[in-house]
Amino acid sequence: MSRLLRPANLYLLLSYALLSSMPFAAKLLDLPGAQGGSDPWQLLGAGVFAWIAAWALCKRPAWFHWALLPAFLALPTELYLLVYYGQGISTHHLGIIAETSPSEALEFLGGKAWLLGAVIVGVLLWFGSTWAAAWRTRDLDWNDRSRWIVLAVLGAGAAVLAYGQKSGFAQADGKHAAATAGSWPPLPAWARPPVDLALFAQSWPFGLSARGLDFYKERVYLAELNRRSAAFRFGAKQIGDGHGPQVLVVVLGESSRYDRWSLNGYARETNPLLAQEENLVMLKDVITPVSATRLSIPVIISRKPAMQSLKDGFSEKSFLSAFKEAGFKTFWISNQVSFGKFDTPVSVFAKEADDVQFLNLGSVSDASNHDAVLLAPLRRAIIDPAQKVLVVLHTLGSHWNYAHRYPQEFDRWQPSLKSIEKPDYTNPRIEPQMNNSYDSAILYTDWFLSNVIGVLKETGLPASLLYVADHGQTLYDKSCKIAFHGHNTQYEFHVPAFVWYSGSYGERFPAKVAQLKRHQKAKLSTENMFHTVLDMADIRYPGESLERSFVNPAFKRHKRYVDSYGWTDYDDATMRGDCREVIAKGKPLKRN
Repeated sequence: MSRLLRPANLYLLLSYALLSSMPFAAKLLDLPGAQGGSDPWQLLGAGVFAWIAAWALCKRPAWFHWALLPAFLALPTELYLLVYYGQGISTHHLGIIAETSPSEALEFLGGKAWLLGAVIVGVLLWFGSTWAAAWRTRDLDWNDRSRWIVLAVLGAGAAVLAYGQKSGFAQADGKHAAATAGSWPPLPAWARPPVDLALFAQSWPFGLSARGLDFYKERVYLAELNRRSAAFRFGAKQIGDGHGPQVLVVVLGESSRYDRWSLNGYARETNPLLAQEENLVMLKDVITPVSATRLSIPVIISRKPAMQSLKDGFSEKSFLSAFKEAGFKTFWISNQVSFGKFDTPVSVFAKEADDVQFLNLGSVSDASNHDAVLLAPLRRAIIDPAQKVLVVLHTLGSHWNYAHRYPQEFDRWQPSLKSIEKPDYTNPRIEPQMNNSYDSAILYTDWFLSNVIGVLKETGLPASLLYVADHGQTLYDKSCKIAFHGHNTQYEFHVPAFVWYSGSYGERFPAKVAQLKRHQKAKLSTENMFHTVLDMADIRYPGESLERSFVNPAFKRHKRYVDSYGWTDYDDATMRGDCREVIAKGKPLKRN
């Protein structure tokens, strides 16, 4: 025992204990992520079991220490996400990292990029010193025969687990499922592992390997999604006879906040041009289930349920394919960064279009295009000989850095972020500049959308436009100490949306226009958009859900869930504090 208490050994063991304590950091630091969660004793048991297994297999720390390097490097990120977002590293965060360019990451970090570098250097020094301690000591070697007993138990457990994965387990009430011909009989209920594998993924440090494996599986899934869904068909077609030329445009907004639109009552005139448009119907109560682009867009453009939004990929195609089946030519024109090396949850849907254009080939830095770059391709698309056209415009909208989203002539409110070379959004002292530039970005969005409507008017065709933002922003509201998105605030879930229609569209579809106006104050979510867009073009398909279309008399309200410490019923929640944090009155549903 005295040898174990040597300074080098204590330093090594305390470092391991610190890594293992990360699942409890939220509770220890009284952070928002401390709410709910798994049973702490089960979580502790999973971590202890992983340490015993690693030590038994490798005999001494020096042989498994290198496997802990990802945990050392991930620890600052885990703490950052807990402090600012109330949740630890997930496959979603790993996806964001993989899909973010270096220049975008540097812009996001702003003036704290140097701090990140210093932290990484410090962590590497910490890892190096602990590895040296592990290499030099032999006091922590597991040499007695108990190691072989543990290895035997581990081997038996692994065999049972592998067999159980193949055959399953009997029910806890003692009922045994009958084995089908040629299948293996299920194991008894008592043989079921006491710890869920999903629980192991929440433990530290070895549980990170499970998250990495999930991320890898999702990458493979996305890479194969187009091939596996190639045979999927909606069976969609336009109903009735005599459907002539028609143009429908869907504009996917970025980081736009409902209460910063003057059309929704904001004091600053951020929508002077749209306010002059006839036939524009604002949707007053639309929420997005998640406040991240890569997760929210699939819910808008496909039938992916809100409570599946945290999982990459979806087995069905988007409304792009349904429009193609119905005889429309489809375009995806994006000012977002091209997906590059990896497919993303958005790009796998974008590829369904007949014509795919990613116009921002660089980053979201100050050198990126403004959204006006989408107007010329839009003009070319709507004069296509196909006559029936669907165009999806994916904008940069109000993406950080807000001052980079608009040209100088739209820098209306001062002081703005244009006066700060490398602004840091985590610095509350730049709150005035942030809010002013954010409002100017909304003003530019107003100009852009007005021009899109102008292009549609020029055609003289029956035309309609649906605009909806993917999520909003939190902006240091009053005493609120957070900004940006990825949180669980009303400011990020409540998004602006509207429908505009041409005079000839109103003449062709007067009943749809009447239902649109009737439901403009209805409680909607982005789950309604897929069904509504198809209904706007009179496209039908087997198994359709017309009760989800707000331009249809069959429309019915549905429960609106948002990701807030689990799936929370938005309409049965309280809004806490100046951050307007969405808090369930009861216990949120568990995330899948």
